[in-house]
Amino acid sequence: MAIITKDEAQALLKKVLGYSKADECEASITASEGGNIRYARNAISTAGDVSTLSLVVSSTFGKKTGTATVDEFDDASLQKVVKRSEELAQLAPENPEYMPLLEPQVYKDGITYVPATAAMTPDSRAEAVAKSIQVAEDAKLEAAGYIENNTSFVAMMNSKGLFAHNLETEVIFSVTMRNEQGTGSGYAARGFNDITKLDTLTATKIAAKKAAGSVGAKAIEPGKYTVILEPVAGAYMLENMFRGLDARSADEGRSFMSKPGGGNRLGDQLMDEKVTIYSDPFNKELPASTWSREGYPIERMNWIDKGKVQNLTYSRYWAQKKGVQPVPFPNNFIMEGGDASLEDLIKSTEKGILVSRLWYIRMVDPQTLLLTGLTRDGTFYIENGEIKFPVKNFRFNESPVIMLNNVEALGKPERSISVESYRSYLVPPMKIRDFTFTSLSDAV
Repeated sequence: MAIITKDEAQALLKKVLGYSKADECEASITASEGGNIRYARNAISTAGDVSTLSLVVSSTFGKKTGTATVDEFDDASLQKVVKRSEELAQLAPENPEYMPLLEPQVYKDGITYVPATAAMTPDSRAEAVAKSIQVAEDAKLEAAGYIENNTSFVAMMNSKGLFAHNLETEVIFSVTMRNEQGTGSGYAARGFNDITKLDTLTATKIAAKKAAGSVGAKAIEPGKYTVILEPVAGAYMLENMFRGLDARSADEGRSFMSKPGGGNRLGDQLMDEKVTIYSDPFNKELPASTWSREGYPIERMNWIDKGKVQNLTYSRYWAQKKGVQPVPFPNNFIMEGGDASLEDLIKSTEKGILVSRLWYIRMVDPQTLLLTGLTRDGTFYIENGEIKFPVKNFRFNESPVIMLNNVEALGKPERSISVESYRSYLVPPMKIRDFTFTSLSDAV
């Protein structure tokens, strides 16, 4: 068993710190156990169970820190990893930005653990996949997908007495559907802490409908279009923006949050008033750990409030340098929306393009957050509130900041996965005007 109890973790970490001769020492345990199934061409190709347990020890003398890792937990191994971290610390250069370890903090209990998800078995994963494969066979399509569940545990303790822990469950599922000719493709992805919220049958039916509907795609001219981004597309786009909510990179002139002439854009009206983005570890649809990597407690925090930049993250070092309170980087992001469904947004569109999924997004210009990427797996032309026909995929060049200045309407937020990081976000479908497509792409 990789997952140990809170008390066991606390006792183990106390023992580890007891071996320390450093000025300061921090130790953390990470553990996970779970399983996965991968399938392709309507048949399971691989399946497995994974269990890991590791200990990381960081020792500091003055401003010199060394870190060592071990996955053996007998007393001799624990003493050895502490000694090794101390040896490495003595060899390390001084870190001019080193901050002393935090004193003990008070954390609220998280809501990230769901026993039903932790209880998943190879049989329950196989049953979920079987539903997906059956949809493909009934529709004479080919499915390729992946399901993985994981129970993870993190515990941290330092020589000043701080102790933090979090137990979390997660299940992720994704499926791509293709017709036999390879001319139509659909995709769906879901991620939850609670397995009872995962419906692989419905998700696969959505992917199948897109696969069948995307056959015979027409080429239309690239340019600026009103688009409706489904949540899985919007999450991937916005993820690149969330990473940039950092005061230091903004103050140093390295991000879209940098103000011309110096400083950051705190307090600026940066986006449309419809846009509010916050984090909250106690959101029931997207719960998260209640403490940060630096050990700070995390509470609800508004980042963008009605389009205005309300907060940026500050590391302990940068906060001290700027004379402000530290603001930890959050463990989740939530974008508010409205009550409209995706279908409502489509019905309200005179002319536009429905984007099911974006793929292979890469940075073009960090200071404007200009991104480039591709549409995939079902791109459709909308006219007079109806989907008229599938269109060939596009390459786009667009900034999420500009995009969020061009919001026409937002739908009801739903939990969705970024297709690259597989991290979950809570975002609405978005109707955006003047989204820039630069060229066509032949891939389906």
